[in-house]
Amino acid sequence: MKMTRRTFMGSAVSAAAIASMPLETFAAGRKILVMASSVDIPNFDPHVATGYAPAMLFRNTYDALVRVVGTPPKVAAGLAASWTVSDDQKHYEFKLDPTAKFQDGSPVTADAVVYSFKRIIKLKRGPSWMIAGIVDADGIKAVDKETVAFDLKAPFAPFLQVLPWMFVVNPALVEANIGSDDGQAYLMKNTAGSGPFKMGRVAPGNLYEFLRVQNDWHKGGGNLEGAIWKIVREASTERMMLTRNEAHIAIELYAEDMEALKEAPGVVRVIEPEYRTFSIKMNTVKGPLADKNLRKAISYAYNYQGMLDAAGPADLMIGPLPTGIFGHDPKLSVYRQDMAKAKEYLAKSQYKDGGFKLTALYATGYENQRRWCLLLLEALKSLNIELDIRPATWPDTVASAQSPDTMPNFFCIFQTANYADPDNIAFAAYHSSRNGQWQNPVYKNPEVDRLIEAARIETDQTKRAELYKTFQELVIDDAPDLFGVLEKRKLGMRDSVKNYVFTPVAANSIELLPLSLT
Repeated sequence: MKMTRRTFMGSAVSAAAIASMPLETFAAGRKILVMASSVDIPNFDPHVATGYAPAMLFRNTYDALVRVVGTPPKVAAGLAASWTVSDDQKHYEFKLDPTAKFQDGSPVTADAVVYSFKRIIKLKRGPSWMIAGIVDADGIKAVDKETVAFDLKAPFAPFLQVLPWMFVVNPALVEANIGSDDGQAYLMKNTAGSGPFKMGRVAPGNLYEFLRVQNDWHKGGGNLEGAIWKIVREASTERMMLTRNEAHIAIELYAEDMEALKEAPGVVRVIEPEYRTFSIKMNTVKGPLADKNLRKAISYAYNYQGMLDAAGPADLMIGPLPTGIFGHDPKLSVYRQDMAKAKEYLAKSQYKDGGFKLTALYATGYENQRRWCLLLLEALKSLNIELDIRPATWPDTVASAQSPDTMPNFFCIFQTANYADPDNIAFAAYHSSRNGQWQNPVYKNPEVDRLIEAARIETDQTKRAELYKTFQELVIDDAPDLFGVLEKRKLGMRDSVKNYVFTPVAANSIELLPLSLT
């Protein structure tokens, strides 16, 4: 879909106009699914943007070689109808579905797949970290029009699991708008995919409209004619929209919302476990928190039980990896509230008398993050440190992660695994190549980098587990984060939504194609 600046602005005006009317009025007589979320979509480029709201857009307007479905999550056919893997797990070949077409009607070819992977590797943004050190530009070949081959630099156990996030763009459309930045300016506000939905009206900060592509190549699917991603700033508003039948799915709900919805007519509650971590990251490079002893003092002063009590269905994290994932060590010695140790480490720091102010940033609309920041305020007060708590929209939150100078002292994030392997959290959240991204704004440790890199290519599972054990111990000793909670995913939806199947990876990036409305 090509969208000029004029049509983009016109779409925004149109969307703003319909935003003032009840969504059920707009969708009357049509199969239009309304999703309420507090998170905006700052960028449409599947090789640049990250976060669950952009991922929702990408899953529905683009395709990847394979998809992830079900519980436990399994790899299923996408653009690739079939694939083979060599015995040494370094050579992969994918046979494309010959019916696959981009939204402009042109076929999805092996050359398009090669082009897209080379763009991902070149830009070094978005999902590129998932294949860093594993795939290089020379290792991707179009064998023929419908066959693409990958020769990996090293075996990588979760290779198939990361492929659902490597979306294929239409080379002709990107090249026609290549500019001086490999089409980034164009794809920031336009799509160039083969997905079952295309973008309709767009009003940043308000709503995004998805329109079902007519007579497209995807087989099966539900009866949706379109969908609306509606930006709602408060979870309580999402809940009310759900109960009033103004939204079909509410994405950000808390324990009290789920309790309030328990007897709500026509509402189905989804409360499921997933690999979803919450941590409060610290600016380990600039400012007082560059002092490891101060970070340890704060880690011991924090009220983890209070955090758990405010979380609803959840468990406390034991170190940087989610409990239950391969390689996680449940016997790790981690920080728990101990004021004697907090004062001991404060005395070892450069700031033993306190008397200064720090800043914490949390995402607007996340009431649980605000509560956990209030617990941090209390912990810091016990060390004679003040805290300025500031909300920020998701785009502003992402922007603040770009450097040590822009990152606040404390930075609150949820991270939901895109694939069920420790590499997902370890690389995204702790490898220094991710500095400047919201998963890991500033933390870096060369030895931690080495362990992560070694673990992602190790084929012996026992040795791999040992590498992750050492990795966890080093990160805990560095104390770059307050390791928080593992919350269960909480979604609310109308019982008119059919064919929804929970998947514990990127569960809040709703896949529209299978869904129907009755």
